[in-house]
Amino acid sequence: MKSVVAFVSSILIATVVMANDMAPDALIKSVSGEVLEIVRADKDIQSGNTKKAADLVERKIAPNFDFLHMTRLALGRDWRQASTEQQKALANEFQILLVRTYSRALTEYKNQTIDIKPLALKVGETDVKVRSEIKQPGAKSIQLDYYLQKDTNGWKIYDIEVAGISLVTNYRESFASEVRNSGIDGLLKSLQTKNKSGDTVAIKK
Repeated sequence: MKSVVAFVSSILIATVVMANDMAPDALIKSVSGEVLEIVRADKDIQSGNTKKAADLVERKIAPNFDFLHMTRLALGRDWRQASTEQQKALANEFQILLVRTYSRALTEYKNQTIDIKPLALKVGETDVKVRSEIKQPGAKSIQLDYYLQKDTNGWKIYDIEVAGISLVTNYRESFASEVRNSGIDGLLKSLQTKNKSGDTVAIKK
């Protein structure tokens, strides 16, 4: 599973949204190739330099993901319990956690490739699912899907699925448990503690 997460990390980085008029599938395909070449050529990242990997993730994905939307989906009905300030704080901590998680996974990237499936984008469509397939030498291919929305700033990812498992859903159970046990403040404190300690949360198989 580590190789899958590592490859997802590289694709997350590949979602730089600079051309608002580019179709989401073409955007992912174009930028992913460039980013993966950077990773392949960067011996520091390949050797486990998570700080350098985190810097790359922060530069490339943070401005282009809708972390507020992702956090809202991860919390589900519990989102309504949070104040505006708590919502912003939770989204910030969730972003830090995801950046750290995928930065570490990125250092394990090997020789996977990706096949982006063509998307039949309809006129005026602003919410899409881009399908792709991870190909790993000597292993079974894995489905990787992206959920994107378009706003005035361009296309932004708000969820991904690895082999049918949603990133957002992956966190929902643990978030709900924290809220049940200690409320919104308890969840926020838990995320802050994880981020300070350097812990990450693995995507379930």
